[in-house]
Amino acid sequence: MLRYIARRLLLTIPLLVGISLVSFLMMHMAPGGPIGAGTDLNPKATAESRARLKAYYGLDQPLHVQYGRWLGRMATLDFGDSFSPDGRPVAEKIKERIPITLTINVLSMGLIFLVAIPVGVTSAVRRGSLFDRVSTVAVFTGFAIPTFWLALLMMILFGVRLGWLPISGISSLDYESLGMLGKIADRGRHLVLPVLLAGFGGLAGMSRYMRSNMLEVIRQDYIATARAKGLPEGTVIFRHAMRNALLPVITILGLSVPDLLGGSVIFETIFAIPGMGQLFYQGVMSRDYPLIMGILTIGAFLTLLGNLLADVGYALADPRIRQG
Repeated sequence: MLRYIARRLLLTIPLLVGISLVSFLMMHMAPGGPIGAGTDLNPKATAESRARLKAYYGLDQPLHVQYGRWLGRMATLDFGDSFSPDGRPVAEKIKERIPITLTINVLSMGLIFLVAIPVGVTSAVRRGSLFDRVSTVAVFTGFAIPTFWLALLMMILFGVRLGWLPISGISSLDYESLGMLGKIADRGRHLVLPVLLAGFGGLAGMSRYMRSNMLEVIRQDYIATARAKGLPEGTVIFRHAMRNALLPVITILGLSVPDLLGGSVIFETIFAIPGMGQLFYQGVMSRDYPLIMGILTIGAFLTLLGNLLADVGYALADPRIRQG
């Protein structure tokens, strides 16, 4: 197992280089650029000033030279400096946004698994019951509702009309004057709506995956054999059936790793949350090449890491895979 993990980690290096090369080329092929984004609306900007800016940022060099310089910096884990007016290091900007996005996505993922797995298992075991029909309707309704529309409805109901929860930001204006418990409560109130919104779509999909997997597993012969031996129904369902039904869910969990730091542009923009999704959106709109490449590289690495974690989880959950 350790040799397999080490081999997979070594294979991520050429994969990361290939992904970064494709991302770099696609980014430069897109219309517009960082110089135009900062000078097109400035009537005092001249051709000479644009040329100086290109030389300052190194954009006057051929693409292979630019990519080689960027790859050399990446070898030392240096993302470079942002093209934004503040000129701050990209790593510093990402470091500021990661805790917020990580907190929201970890909480939403925990909510998804705590609710979706029991709902899926119960729907499969009680197939055709009232609970199964109601949960199916609720799940497909969740699939159909657009995220941005649901966010606006939640803001109007809980924030404007009822006044129970704040509708923007991650802290109140008087946050610094609050005590420790007050700060925790204030952050919690600000995170309720974003966490619920982030987990709503995943909750619908995960419960359906779990239900279909459980329906397939409980039809297997070894489940009938376990029941024929007189094992309690809870042992049959949760020890024998559910463990095998979780295998496809492990894949989804592994592929969810990039989302932990990737953020969501939609709900972070709607709720004015300074997370990674909003940072990436701002970088794309301003054509901030170092910032875009830094976030894309992190996302690519997390995607490869998620695939590896999914494979390892498969082996831990299924002895047949581990022995093979």
